[in-house]
Amino acid sequence: MRQGLVIVNTGNGKGKTTAALGTLWRAWGRGMRVCVVQFIKADTGNWGEIQAARKLQIEWHAMGDGFTWLSKDLEKTAQRAREAWSFAQSKIESGGFDLILLDEMTYVFHQRWLDVNNVIAWLKSHKPSELHLIITGRDAPDALIEYADLVTELQDQLAAAEA
Repeated sequence: MRQGLVIVNTGNGKGKTTAALGTLWRAWGRGMRVCVVQFIKADTGNWGEIQAARKLQIEWHAMGDGFTWLSKDLEKTAQRAREAWSFAQSKIESGGFDLILLDEMTYVFHQRWLDVNNVIAWLKSHKPSELHLIITGRDAPDALIEYADLVTELQDQLAAAEA
């Protein structure tokens, strides 16, 4: 029986979502059932990755209202993030996917809109063992890093060199 991995792409460098999408595209190419749930990006977005997903008929859900630092109503933004988690839970439990990408989810923990320990406890009891789960975003909490099977930290070397 195949064992699904929990993968976390974090760090202050660019490329967390891009790396996750590379894994997702390869999985899709091998006939795996894939899904993306974005926690922050606005549902009105039409970025290149969304256009590609539509063409490939990949299930994609941008459920946020945009970048938190631009939000005019942080409580509404928080509520949308909680709704995205509820939606993601239904996708995870459905058994209909081999790989699910939870893009920008670490921001939800950083903002304290969801408790990382509650999410991990839920995943431990509900995530199908064969499901691969990728979680992206800066500042992944220690508990999430400890729970993950694989963690990649992308660093901005230019910022580090200037510091």
